Amino acid sequence: MQRYDAVVVGAGPNGLAAAIVLARAGLAVLVREAAASPGGGVCSGELTLPGFAHDVCSAVYPLGVGSPFLRRLPLAAHGLDWVQPPVPLAHPFDDGSAALLERSTRATARRLGPDGPAWQALMDPFVAQWEALFADALGPLRPPRHPLLLARFGLAALLPTTWLVQRAFRGPRARALFAGIAAHATLPLCHSPSAAFGLILGIAGHAVGWPVVRGGSGCLSAALVSYLRSLGGQVICNAPVESLADLPSARAVLLDLTPRQVLRLAGPALPAGYRRALARYQYGLGTFKLDWALDGPIPWRAPECARAATVHLGNSFEELNAGRQAEWSGRPAERPFVLLAQPSLFDPSRAPQGKHTAWAYCHLPNGCGADMTERVEAQVERFAPGFRARILARHAMGPADLERHNPNLVGGDINGGEATLRQLFFRPALRPVPYATPLPHLFLCSSSTPPGGGVHGMCGYHAAQVVLRRRFARPLAP
Repeated sequence: MQRYDAVVVGAGPNGLAAAIVLARAGLAVLVREAAASPGGGVCSGELTLPGFAHDVCSAVYPLGVGSPFLRRLPLAAHGLDWVQPPVPLAHPFDDGSAALLERSTRATARRLGPDGPAWQALMDPFVAQWEALFADALGPLRPPRHPLLLARFGLAALLPTTWLVQRAFRGPRARALFAGIAAHATLPLCHSPSAAFGLILGIAGHAVGWPVVRGGSGCLSAALVSYLRSLGGQVICNAPVESLADLPSARAVLLDLTPRQVLRLAGPALPAGYRRALARYQYGLGTFKLDWALDGPIPWRAPECARAATVHLGNSFEELNAGRQAEWSGRPAERPFVLLAQPSLFDPSRAPQGKHTAWAYCHLPNGCGADMTERVEAQVERFAPGFRARILARHAMGPADLERHNPNLVGGDINGGEATLRQLFFRPALRPVPYATPLPHLFLCSSSTPPGGGVHGMCGYHAAQVVLRRRFARPLAP
């Protein structure tokens, strides 16, 4: 039997990132994946009709193209092609207009009326230094390389979104645009640090865009796997792991798993105190997702929405805030905030000629079984009259379906756990090195470790750095 230096359980983007770091250091690495194909939530398939390629889970990757780790990898040589729409994001309103997150902060400001200068004042200092900011912010709690920049960011990021938008903006357009970006995280908008997500994703939109992957999200996973194999790493699919005893002998084992799966896999070997900490881990809201095969493009009332691959549907800050409060109180919102992607407008390879795909999701209480199809489609129809008439087929996935597809999506939580102030820095447990466990050879590298959810690979990158230092006394990878 072949011997390995390190074994990674789970071939999501973080597991693959960790494996790449270790393989680049010259180690023999094996990745075990339970599913039939690698990628976790970063995968594609024909969910509706033949010839229509859908992103099964995630679709738009501002943190992927801006990742301090992924952006340095030669993934283009392994088939990755980012597709940048003309506009990262559109947010339509009931009056038929729309606010746009443009690549230029100045162009964005022009559509925000009197709040334009305030938008630029908020974003410009960070957009100008986005690489330094992302290198410090997308990681564990540690001494920053750029302390003044991170301190300035933290003064705004640690605020609740409700406080930030009411202090920074006077009008409804800027408030709704920022709140919609912040609502990608599932925190209540009145809780700290919800503003952090509006800032990071907004800065990314201006600095690097909100791209999709040509051919579907699965092509990103395929590029990561191809690069890992070029380094000598191995990836085996259809290889579920039921216990640590199922794994070949290795000096380090890294788990791209959330606490619930870690307890199932390694619980008996872990100390009682650490098991209790993992059992207390807080998961976030669930997700209800729809994919559509369409007979034509979505007929937006605001034509500028056709310039963006991502569209936020929720009209006003007040509507978004009320919906999020309903979800956290245990009931689905009547008018949910809907995040919609329309990749085939910019990547025609995803649908037959003249046809289109679209994808949308909303949040709801964790594990909730409500069918949100009617409410989601009503929100699209509200801003695009005639949308329903263009639906050729649909595919729905509720929280339970998402968890069956990927057990890391516990109760439909797509972010690996809620990003409360404590869990933002100390996830999944209160430990000085969150990637290490009490077992010296066992490490965690999933989105349940800092910096949390999003397709950026930084959880795996930082975990692998700890492994190199602790288990192999190797220099840290660049």
